[in-house]
Amino acid sequence: MKATFNEKKLGFGFMRLPLLDAKDPKSVDMTMLCDMVDAYLAAGFNYFDTAYMYHGFKSEIFLRKSLVERHPRDTFTVASKLPTMQLKEAEDMPRIFNEQLEKCGVSYFDYYLLHNLNVENCKIASKLDAYQFIQAKKAEGTAKYIGFSYHDQAPLLDEILTSYPFFDFVQLQINYLDWDNESVQSRKCYEVAVKHGVPVVVMEPVKGGILANVPEVVSEHFKTASPDKSIASWAIRYAASPENVKMVLSGMSDLDQLKDNMSFMNDFKPLNKTETALVEQAVSIMNETIAVPCTACQYCVDDCPQQIPIPNYFALYNSRKMGPQEGFSILNLYYANMAKNNGKASDCIACGKCEKSCPQHIEIIKHLKEVAATFE
Repeated sequence: MKATFNEKKLGFGFMRLPLLDAKDPKSVDMTMLCDMVDAYLAAGFNYFDTAYMYHGFKSEIFLRKSLVERHPRDTFTVASKLPTMQLKEAEDMPRIFNEQLEKCGVSYFDYYLLHNLNVENCKIASKLDAYQFIQAKKAEGTAKYIGFSYHDQAPLLDEILTSYPFFDFVQLQINYLDWDNESVQSRKCYEVAVKHGVPVVVMEPVKGGILANVPEVVSEHFKTASPDKSIASWAIRYAASPENVKMVLSGMSDLDQLKDNMSFMNDFKPLNKTETALVEQAVSIMNETIAVPCTACQYCVDDCPQQIPIPNYFALYNSRKMGPQEGFSILNLYYANMAKNNGKASDCIACGKCEKSCPQHIEIIKHLKEVAATFE
């Protein structure tokens, strides 16, 4: 049975909570968080998403204190995740799962996910039979719906959903900048989910804040079209518009962000053709301001002796440079995934074959060094 969700598509992500000290992820402003939780529930929203590792392993505790201890259990749903990247042996799974129930203060999860399946973590999940474990949790009633969050490319997603057709939903990174990005492959991953009839929960709709703090020229583009709409609203509505998207998570860091999101998601309207065209134009503008003007023609790849996926790395690098340069970026994870089965940027031997074949005359060798310095 595929997962069902609240008709209101805005999910409350417990990954970027309000902080008293921006450098300390454990310093959550509980007063503001409680106000945000109360306002969110009062408006008819109910989907809360947390994970074992968020906020220095304290996010689930913050959820218990702000939500579970203060509101009736039947007024909200909770999603949490089994951290595949931290599993060493099979015994870790029941230990962590029971710890999560206790930290959240619940007797069951409405939605439970294998966290961050990718080329490497799939090996861990297979070795320890995490697939059987999560099925068992559904069978015993401690996880009503089971799914997985995914940070990799479309072919592997197709393999997973073909091999394990019992999943009730999948959580994907979807936003307008990544929709046609050949490294992240948001569109292709979404299409795989549709092919398998699996509902989609969206993460990173504003790409870690990048699409809420766009370049000035893009901001003016949106404000000229609709002065009253926030910049973030374009990104979240874009991510929520595909028919198979059932929930869009937003990591909201203050009450104003929450109120803004609720203002356009309370009575959600998908983007119309005119609005979609405006977003596509914004993507073109942003791509013109990118650090490396790579068109992904792939000419540089064929003769690379180190088998470096140069256009893919440049796509990740361009996205990374558009956002905040401090702190963790999910793009580092995409780079690490890709580097496991391909040459790293630092493997470049400066043979020059790529630059000779590049129709854009890009200084590829120089930029690969920048990629390596950013991601390695």
